[in-house]
Amino acid sequence: MFGLAALDLARVQFAFTMSFHILFPAITIGLASYLMVLEACWLRTKRQVFVDLYHFWLRIFAVNFGMGVVSGIVMAYQFGTNWAAFSEYAGGIVGPLMTYEVLTAFFLEAGFLGVMLFGWTRVGPGLHFLATCMVALGTLISATWILGANSWMQTPQGYAIEGGRMVPVDWFAIVFNPSFPYRLAHMAIAAFLATALFVGASAAWHLLKGNDRPAVRTMFSMAMWMALVVAPVQALVGDMHGLNTLRYQPAKIAALEGHWQNEGDEPLPLLLFGVPDMEQERTRFAVGVPRLGSIILTHTWDGQIKGLKEFPRDERPNSLIVFWSFRVMVGLGLLMILLGAWSLWLRRGGRLYTQRGFLRFAACMGPAGLVAVLAGWITTEVGRQPWVVYGVLRTADAASKHGVAPLALSLALFVVSYFFVFGVGIAYVLRLVRKGPQAFDVHGAPHGGPGDQRTPARPLSVPEKDAADSPP
Repeated sequence: MFGLAALDLARVQFAFTMSFHILFPAITIGLASYLMVLEACWLRTKRQVFVDLYHFWLRIFAVNFGMGVVSGIVMAYQFGTNWAAFSEYAGGIVGPLMTYEVLTAFFLEAGFLGVMLFGWTRVGPGLHFLATCMVALGTLISATWILGANSWMQTPQGYAIEGGRMVPVDWFAIVFNPSFPYRLAHMAIAAFLATALFVGASAAWHLLKGNDRPAVRTMFSMAMWMALVVAPVQALVGDMHGLNTLRYQPAKIAALEGHWQNEGDEPLPLLLFGVPDMEQERTRFAVGVPRLGSIILTHTWDGQIKGLKEFPRDERPNSLIVFWSFRVMVGLGLLMILLGAWSLWLRRGGRLYTQRGFLRFAACMGPAGLVAVLAGWITTEVGRQPWVVYGVLRTADAASKHGVAPLALSLALFVVSYFFVFGVGIAYVLRLVRKGPQAFDVHGAPHGGPGDQRTPARPLSVPEKDAADSPP
């Protein structure tokens, strides 16, 4: 298929399904915490606007949660179908970590999700708020276990090799491996940012359409505060994550910087543009800022890092891919910081909800958080190559022994089914967004019309005159 080998198709298939899946947990994590904040604000202030926003975003959360579960199950099966050698070699460590995620996070979410979705008029406010908090906590616990497994694959420790397999020796060292804290913080903040931009874009769209209601203003204001505060924090966490990666995966840093070799004692420039060429071992059309690479990467005026030429050819990541995926992520991050700063300036001038240029910018930034998440994932995973477990198990040795035909067929089926199923789901979410927040009865009291909650509908066979004459 297109000249690709079976290994290439297995990698493309995993990348395709993962690209879909990672978007849904990112929004789920952010929306769950946002719903918790909205309900806390309502309990504290009793303002109707927070109830309206809670039930508006609750429906979107439910659809997104369902799509995340479905796409995640598919990925779990791929470990056994396309990556059986990896499962056999490292399953004694990765398998329990995935099981812990199900036993803690998924059970916690499933146990309280029903109360959160359907219990507003059936349980007390305190219990319902507890359910919302537990679901939000469950999403974060789920991310913790998944990122624990992924971080261990990036910086493995706490294991031994016995009988040709990896076995756990120290579970504390496995879970709390060197890159785990940085990856967890980076991903959690990315989820909050992606959700804030999605919420803010939804509100900006309504404001541009003239729907200038209190609920729309409130969610726009909350989203802009989140962007203002969290985007700079993400930049700081990203810097710490980069220093950690430089220590444990120096080839990845060299690849994403397009850096091939040091020139004497010269400090490193920061390349803003370039086309890394893996065959010629150079970055063509390079445009850089002198010394800025040394300042960012080493926090010194003239520091240096290893170039790609110092690593064997078969242990170099694809620099062209990670060079640009990293710059997409960073570029979008800078736009997020700009969005937050602009919102603060307009807020002080009383034009936050009326400056149309800013509202258009906020609306266009809606998908930016999710695109940045995808770009960051590509940087992390492609930059790890050619390893599945870094420095221990190569990707080529981890794949199942399938032929090209079955992998090509399954990939084609995945593409068709994913675009149909999740395309319908995403279209429904966007339809809900276009509808906007609606007034919600806090107490769930019936409005008195036929078919309303707890109100029996009049049988169709009853004549209008008889119905009008019947006692109340």
